[in-house]
Amino acid sequence: MFKKLLAALTSRRHAAPILPYQQDELNQLYQMLFCDDPQLVKQGPETASLFGAAPDPRVVQTIGEDPAEESRVRLLAWQWLRAAGQPVASRELLGVVVEVPLEGGLDVLAAYADGSVRYIHHTGRVAVFEGAPDDVARQAKLLVHAAIPLAARGTVKNRAAAPTLGSIRLSLLAADGLHVRDGTFGDIDRDQVASPVLREAQRLLDAVVKPGS
Repeated sequence: MFKKLLAALTSRRHAAPILPYQQDELNQLYQMLFCDDPQLVKQGPETASLFGAAPDPRVVQTIGEDPAEESRVRLLAWQWLRAAGQPVASRELLGVVVEVPLEGGLDVLAAYADGSVRYIHHTGRVAVFEGAPDDVARQAKLLVHAAIPLAARGTVKNRAAAPTLGSIRLSLLAADGLHVRDGTFGDIDRDQVASPVLREAQRLLDAVVKPGS
């Protein structure tokens, strides 16, 4: 489905990419976590646009609203609708990206409503989970659920450069756009709405890095 959406979405112009890593492949994976740049999705030679020459917003909205569809595909669909100037009434939260700068680099943990997870360790190691094991998928969903009140409180923002040492960023990927909470660990821990997100993110990280995951 990513490939089918690509041709309809690639007409959008993008700002200069954010490149927090030295390795190109890590930077590409990092960009893809936010599901806002369809040009990063590879298109096979046999693939045609799902929407044809004249994309139908009703078709794209159906994809965005389909709870059985992959969360990242749904985010691309909502992205297309917003870029096309179509009204987006939904504020459904479909993903959370947690960025933690460390002395050795940037740790990034991404969880999506369908239970999939991406983790970039600051040393360059990568872990990808697509709905399994069950404890990781379950915790990913709990993290997204915990972030719903925080997304409801915030306003839509543009993506900015990666956070700097001493801070943390919670990026909430919703149908209506990107909601962001920046701050120090202390700031977020004292925030009654943001702190549950941080706790669930730590539980997810524990599940991701435990032996056997």
